[in-house]
Amino acid sequence: MPTYEATPRFTADHHRLTPEQRRRFRQAVSAFVDDLRTGRFRAGLRVKGVQCAQGVFELTWDGDGRATWSYGPPIVPGERHIVWRRVGTHDILAGP
Repeated sequence: MPTYEATPRFTADHHRLTPEQRRRFRQAVSAFVDDLRTGRFRAGLRVKGVQCAQGVFELTWDGDGRATWSYGPPIVPGERHIVWRRVGTHDILAGP
């Protein structure tokens, strides 16, 4: 099972989401975790690198819903560690 942490900025962003947005984000995270295990992200998550921030990736969790993340040093040997950076609308990409 991958491990994760959230930056304070992510936590603040997450608190601003509506309950419906949180639900949709949780659904996407479930798929994201499954894909981390297989090593290949499904097309629907639209995972890609953020252009102006090397090592930072984005995923789409709704029409305008985005989350940014990066890989951190492993905490559990052999498992990926994810650092959640931002969550919200497309606007978060101005400061991923």
